[in-house]
Amino acid sequence: MRLPGRYDGVARPIVTYGSDPVLHRACTPVTEFDGHLRRLLLDMFASMEAADGVGLAANQIGVDARIFVIDCPDADGEDVVGYVINPTLTIPGPVGDEPAEEVTEEGCLSVPGPYAELPRAFRARVDGVDVKGEPVTIEATGMAARCLQHEVDHLDGTVYVDLLPDDVKERLLAEAAGPGGDLPA
Repeated sequence: MRLPGRYDGVARPIVTYGSDPVLHRACTPVTEFDGHLRRLLLDMFASMEAADGVGLAANQIGVDARIFVIDCPDADGEDVVGYVINPTLTIPGPVGDEPAEEVTEEGCLSVPGPYAELPRAFRARVDGVDVKGEPVTIEATGMAARCLQHEVDHLDGTVYVDLLPDDVKERLLAEAAGPGGDLPA
């Protein structure tokens, strides 16, 4: 599921919270598996890297498509690198003595700057297809599992701050806007 030359794309601007409706609605499933899709994936990896992120959903660069990319360490520090088209998220039960859930800080390229503690499942699995329409699965733990959940949320039109209590959400959005108020509410 690795994409040869995956960082050879063109970095695109990141859509920030409130600036584009595509970030706040469920994305459209991909039905065309062609060169344009491969180019989009390359641009997504390049955009994620340029923004110093660990995951990126297509709508975060303004594209209405159910695709995400990931380059994030798991609970053992192993890098989970890949992408999934038309993902479906499942939360498997813990393995061995793993916790079912963990609460750690989470941030988002579309809400630049602040982080907030958010509970997420410790283990997550995503099933979908690759650029050729062949089945793929990513199952991960720790931060990579958090990333899988975060990116599928994006594709469903939910930004992580939407999962927080209103007062925390408003504080984070104000912090991301900064003194100049650059982030739309």
